Amino acid sequence: MRLLPTLLCGAAVTLTLVAAPAAVADDQLAASMCDYVAADDKNRLRKVLSDYRLRLRNIYDGVVCNGENLIRHAFKSNANDVGEFIVKQLPGSAVAASGDIGWAEGNGFAASPLLAVLKDRAGGGD
Repeated sequence: MRLLPTLLCGAAVTLTLVAAPAAVADDQLAASMCDYVAADDKNRLRKVLSDYRLRLRNIYDGVVCNGENLIRHAFKSNANDVGEFIVKQLPGSAVAASGDIGWAEGNGFAASPLLAVLKDRAGGGD
């Protein structure tokens, strides 16, 4: 199954799909990913990515949980382990260009260990 770049999770789950019959499975996939991030369950997130043969870097831009990208959702959920996993799956240039470092500092997450991981991956470690 191939996903187009839009997966939204939160109050309403909306997906843009290549194949309409797989809509239910894709809804469950998107909801599961957001749930696993919120629960800080790195193993389950890895398993769902593996089961569906997805690379996080390929779908990251299209996954939105409660109006935020996966890293910001991890910050808000205090999901440091899964947040670190996500950051390590993305190219450093994408992390640097995302604006997540500035967002985290401006939204009260300056003390989060996830911020140090973000800065290190972006090449701007203190």
